[in-house]
Amino acid sequence: MVGFAGILALASVATLGAAEHVVLKTGFRITASKIERQNGVLLLHTVGGITEVREDQVEEIEKDDYVAPPPSAAGVVATVVSAQKPKLSVQEMVTRAAIQHGLPPEIVHSVAKAESAYQTNAVSNKGAIGVMQLMPGTAAALKADPNDPEQNIEAGTRYLRDLLIKYDGDSVKALAAYNAGPGAVDRYKGVPPYRETITYVDRVLRNYSKLKAEGGGQ
Repeated sequence: MVGFAGILALASVATLGAAEHVVLKTGFRITASKIERQNGVLLLHTVGGITEVREDQVEEIEKDDYVAPPPSAAGVVATVVSAQKPKLSVQEMVTRAAIQHGLPPEIVHSVAKAESAYQTNAVSNKGAIGVMQLMPGTAAALKADPNDPEQNIEAGTRYLRDLLIKYDGDSVKALAAYNAGPGAVDRYKGVPPYRETITYVDRVLRNYSKLKAEGGGQ
C-alpha cells in the first residue's frame, strides 16, 4: 500500500497509467483512472465521471501495477463480441454498480429494495423512476436516462456514494438525503422529521444489517 501523503508529495497533479484505489477513512474504496489535486481536494476520474473528495477524508491510496497494453485488432474484435454478452439481471447490475463505486453491495441492494423492490418500471406518485427511483431532475444532473435500468442503477449508486462522501460516511444522513434531499438534511442537521424519511432510513439500515449477517447481496 502507498501512503496518501507520499503520493501527494510527488506532484500536485498525478496522471495514472494504472488504476488506483482511493481508500476513505470510512472504509469505502473508489477506483480512479486519474487523480488531480486542487486546493486540498482530489478530483477522481471514475467510470461514472469526476468525484470530488477532500484530502482529509482519505486514508490511503492503493495502486494497481497492471497497465493494459495498447488495443490490437484482435482486441477490437473481442470488444465487439463482449458487447453481445448476455444481459445482466437487475440484481447483478446493482452488485456491479456497487463494486464500481466502492460501496458494499448490501447497502445498494437495500436501497434498491426499499425504493422499488427492483422494479425497472416503477414510478412513484412524485414522479421518481425505476429501480433506484431517480427524480427526472436528479437523473438529468447525473446525465443518466432514468428509464434505462443500467443507467438508472449506475447513477443512483453514484448519487448514494456522493452523499456518503458529503456526509463523511454517515450512512443515516446519506440515506435521509437520498430520500428527502440534501437540503432537508442540511436544514435539520440530520434526519428531517418526516415520517416517510424516518421509516425509510430504518428500513434500509435494517435490511443492510440483515444482508451483512447473511453474507449476501439480495
